[in-house]
Order: sequence, then structure tokens, then C-alpha cells
Amino acid sequence: MFLSIFDIFKVGIGPSSSHTMGPMTAAGRFLDDLRGGREKEPGAGELAAVSASLHGSLAFTGKGHATDRAVMLGLMGFLPANMDPDAVDELIASLHVDKTLQVDGLPALAFDPSRDVVFDYDLTLPGHANGMILKAWDTSGNLYMQETYYSVGGGFVVTEAEMAGQEQDLHAQQEQAGCPHPFGSAEEMLQMGKASGKTIAKMKEENELAMMSRAELDRNLTLIRDAMFDCVDRGMRLDGILPGGLNVKRRAKSIHDQLLAEQGMNRGQPHTINDWMSVYAMAVNEENAAGGKVVTSPTNGAAGVLPAVMRYYKDHCIGATEDGQRTFLLTAAAIGGLIKHNASISGAEVGCQGEVGSASSMAAAGLCAALGGSNEQIENAAEIALEHHLGMTCDPVAGLVQVPCIERNGLGAIKAVSAASLALRGDGTHFMPLDNCIEAMRQTGIDMGSKYKETSQGGLAVNIPEC
Repeated sequence: MFLSIFDIFKVGIGPSSSHTMGPMTAAGRFLDDLRGGREKEPGAGELAAVSASLHGSLAFTGKGHATDRAVMLGLMGFLPANMDPDAVDELIASLHVDKTLQVDGLPALAFDPSRDVVFDYDLTLPGHANGMILKAWDTSGNLYMQETYYSVGGGFVVTEAEMAGQEQDLHAQQEQAGCPHPFGSAEEMLQMGKASGKTIAKMKEENELAMMSRAELDRNLTLIRDAMFDCVDRGMRLDGILPGGLNVKRRAKSIHDQLLAEQGMNRGQPHTINDWMSVYAMAVNEENAAGGKVVTSPTNGAAGVLPAVMRYYKDHCIGATEDGQRTFLLTAAAIGGLIKHNASISGAEVGCQGEVGSASSMAAAGLCAALGGSNEQIENAAEIALEHHLGMTCDPVAGLVQVPCIERNGLGAIKAVSAASLALRGDGTHFMPLDNCIEAMRQTGIDMGSKYKETSQGGLAVNIPEC
């Protein structure tokens, strides 16, 4: 499978790409199978009902991440990209009353939300920590069809069979897709850049153009960029309490108001620029926590880092251009693809090093490229940012993407800018290659205990104030 920039960056809704967008997408795929004439179980009668079971991290933090609601919405025929966040509560309430799914191309299906979405805390499926099983039943209660899905991070969903096929080398996958620069590692990326004399962004662009027209690429790049900036702006306009029961206040608007008031008053400290980066990132992640529209970058839990750094480039960097923003996104996507394929971007699989760490690495590379860095400096920037997130756990309090996730995105943005700056001060030569750092992240994720991988059973999640 060719991993497009629009696989890395997808418009969807919060609060989680793996626990909300992924399950919603899986449910939609299951409806397609039911419509598409896939063979039913031998002896099954007429299709009459559906049910779902959630396993592993999807069970342990599914309530806080709205996984059950996401499955319901997916089975109602909605997808993350076209879901209106303001309509969710009413749709879920009506399903609880009707207990029936009415979707195009299928008969009315019995579905009781309080009974037919099961949080199975005992069974972790073998393919991935984020597993779910969808089943359909006939009028006599016999199994009609069944499929197991894994939500592998960033909104990506695979079946058991598809997961086995993912073992193919990334280089080979891109080569088969006809990509002119089929790099499967950072080392190959640098070698191909030297041989062709092209930047990482240019190579990524030419790979994309093997799959789509230039008009389609340009249109979708603009859509993704605008969606990121719109999310930053929305988050800086809104205040109030985030949903979920922790009573966490939105802070981005208040901080942004303070920063605006200080402009031109000669009162700002030099480190105030860090506050700007933090507020951009926090604005996005407060929107995400509220179930708003965000762009996976590469996940929802880390969705604030890259837009914050790109907004920093646009509004604060001397000589910033629209072409620089395009270079930023293409370069960041190239790095994100390497990390996803060679390690993971899933907090449930490798902890938050795979989410905020990956996002910071992508943002560092993107900023370095936009500021004119060489391919070697870009690879160095990505490595510096990822290296200094190694070992970071994913321990959301109450299973909500709020504490520590919102502030953590701000710090990830600051680290990304620091990494890009350090790389630009050098000539691109450095001790630890990005490929080795990605492998270290993968190994660290394997060794990390499951209670630190998006189950809310360790870390900050079990060290909270008494209420």
C-alpha cells in the first residue's frame, strides 16, 4: 500500500484517531461488507441485527475516548470526515430510543446500544492492542457474518488478513505503486535525494503525483492546511469546561487573549514565543478533547503539535511563504510514513512516544525544510525531536485525551522548533541516524508495560487528586 500524505493527514473528529475515528471507520467497512454480497455464514438466514465487542485498549479507555459512540455512529452510516460534531448527541440519543439502525442498502437492523456494544476487558486480541469484533445475526439469532478489525493508530484500520499483508517492505510497496522515489528508510531517502539532487519534499511530491493529478494534490494540501489553521483559530476563540467529568477548563482563549494584550507593550519576555507555540497546540487539542474537527497529525492525541509549528512558521518566522507551508507538509508526511511503517504511531502499541514523539519529529523536519534546510539537516531535526521523546508513556487520566495530552502537545511543538533550530546550526552530520532512533522507539514500545500504553492503569492515570 502506498502511504499517501492524505493517509497521514486526515480530517476527522475527536477525541481519538485510534479510539474514535478508527472504530467509526471499521463499522462503516462492516456495513459495506454486509451490502456488498460477501458470503454469509453457512446456513444463516435473513440479516436482522448487529453487535460489537471492544478489546484491549479500546475496552479500557473506550468510554473516555467515546469508542462506543463512534461504533454506533459508524453503524448509522457516518464517517469521520463527514461527521458533524454538533449532531452527535442527538443521533446517539435517538438510537437509544429506536434501538434500530436504518442505513441505505440494508434492512432495518436491531441494535440496542446498552446491550450490543460490549467492553471486553478480559480478552486482548492477538493482532494489536486496539481490537474489535463486529458481528451480524440472522432472524433466528444465528451468526450471519463476523469480522475482526484493528485500529492501528492515526485512524488506520485493518482486518486480520490485511494486517498480515502489512509485513511487506515499504520500499517494495511504493515500488509496486509506481513511485519514482520508493524510500523505505531515512537512509534510502537521503541516498535517493543525493542521487536525484531533489529535496525530500520534491521526492514526496513526485511519489504522490504517481497516484493523483497535480490539481488533486494541490487542492487537498490546501484543504488539510486550512483545516489545521481553522482548528487553531476555533480553539483560541472558545472557552468553558471540557466534557468527560474532570472539569478541565479550556485555557487557550485566555492565554491567547493575554498574549494579544501584551503585544506592543514591551512587556514580553524572550521566552514568550514558547507561549505562542503552546497556545496554538493547546487550542487544537482542546478542540479534539471536545469532539471537534481536527486533522490527524499523525494522530488525534498529537494533533496539535504540527499545526502549532506550522502556525509558528507562518506568523512568526521571517520570510515564511505559502510554498514553505507546502514544503512543510510534504516533508512532515514523508517522515511520518517512515515512523508509521518502521515502528508505530499508536499510543496503545508504543506509548505517547509514538504519538507526540512522532508528531514532534514530523514537525521538526517540516520546519527545517520550510526554513531551507538540506535533506541531511531535515533528517537530523527529525531524529533530535524523536530522540527526546523516547520512553514517553500514554497514561490519560480517566481515559480522556485531556491530562496530560493537551499540555504535552505544546511541549512537543516547542521541542520540534528547538530540534529544527539545532539541526540548522549544523551541517547535517550527527551521531545517531533517524532510522536507529525509530528502531529504538519500536523496541522501547515493546518493552513498555501495557499499563503505560493507553489503558489508564498506570502513571498519571492512577495518581490523581482525591475528589
